[in-house]
Amino acid sequence: MAPAYTHGHAESVLRSHRTRTAANSAAYLLGALKPGQSLLDIGSGPGTITADLARLVAPGRVVALETSEDVLALTRAGVTETGADNVDYLVGDVHALDLPDDSFDVVHAHQVLQHLPDPVQALREMVRVCRPGGVVAVRDGDYGAFTWFPENPGLDRWLELYSAAARANGGEPDAGRRLLSWAHAAGCHDVTVTSSTWCYADPESRAAWGEGWADRILHSAIATQLVASGLADADELATVAQAWRDWAAEDDGWISLLHGELLIHV
Repeated sequence: MAPAYTHGHAESVLRSHRTRTAANSAAYLLGALKPGQSLLDIGSGPGTITADLARLVAPGRVVALETSEDVLALTRAGVTETGADNVDYLVGDVHALDLPDDSFDVVHAHQVLQHLPDPVQALREMVRVCRPGGVVAVRDGDYGAFTWFPENPGLDRWLELYSAAARANGGEPDAGRRLLSWAHAAGCHDVTVTSSTWCYADPESRAAWGEGWADRILHSAIATQLVASGLADADELATVAQAWRDWAAEDDGWISLLHGELLIHV
């Protein structure tokens, strides 16, 4: 049941993911955090959010969980760079966590459920390892609700291709709108539901997002998958990359990315 990660871990992907912080990616959770808590961070990636969470719960400890030692090495490097020393590292599968019941005060997963073949089972496991009185926090994008200006057929095609690739990998790119239903299916009913957005419209953030996706659609796991599966060829991916660059160069360019958020009260 090991999930396939549509984005992969190319430098173009990591460059974007390293901009994520607790403030811009887990604001809905921050009010529930206190010094001394234990926290499980599922899908810790390059470790920028992990390090922030570790600082907020210190002297409590954080366990960063990833799917392989190679990916976990990225987390370790990112956390070590910040000087945080209250993080432990674990390889595992969120569908079947090798952890005891009631192990953590907080269980957190950012942009994870959208990539999983069974997000409901993942939520059951996250709740199982969370202590009574604790919280399970999940946040996922909803690609179908992303919106941008000016209109650009190349970006429309990007969304079609990304969604097809994600679903071929067993994921659900429109996860944000489904989080509450998945929580209910997992037996969770004491849930606080919110949403938030990332918005890129100033020249610097627009260039970073547009150039980042132009690079990613040409040189990352999704590019390899799209060509190998016959969903697109190299020429079409080059056209999509140019569409991202054209959008980023627009003085009026604007994009808003919607995310669903849940705090499950255990």
